Amino acid sequence: METQLTKIIENDTKKENLGNVDLHKTRELLMDVGAILLDVRPAPKVVGDNAQEAGIANAYYTPYPKFAEYLDILPEDKTTPIVVGCLKSWFANRVMGYLEMMGYTNVYVLDTKIVDLIEVHYAHTNR
Repeated sequence: METQLTKIIENDTKKENLGNVDLHKTRELLMDVGAILLDVRPAPKVVGDNAQEAGIANAYYTPYPKFAEYLDILPEDKTTPIVVGCLKSWFANRVMGYLEMMGYTNVYVLDTKIVDLIEVHYAHTNR
């Protein structure tokens, strides 16, 4: 376990900002690289649409308290980029750790509220 954790930490230190990504980098990962987006806000924290309902490509609503029920939507290829977002990054950081312990190597955390990403998406799609 220690060796696995050491590898995960080493991998994260190689990522710019330790894997925290802004809106611009998130859109780049989603649109240009084919990353998936996990909106992990608990249901009571979702006001309006979640990322999946908003129509963001490759977005899934996987609420943190029930995250283990959504493992089947995760990509088989553990090098697929995954961006995790929530309200204040608390739950997103936890899920990032879980994914990395499961062997995913390209996991990132949106460094702002996911509603900001949804608003940008709506602006670009005229919704």
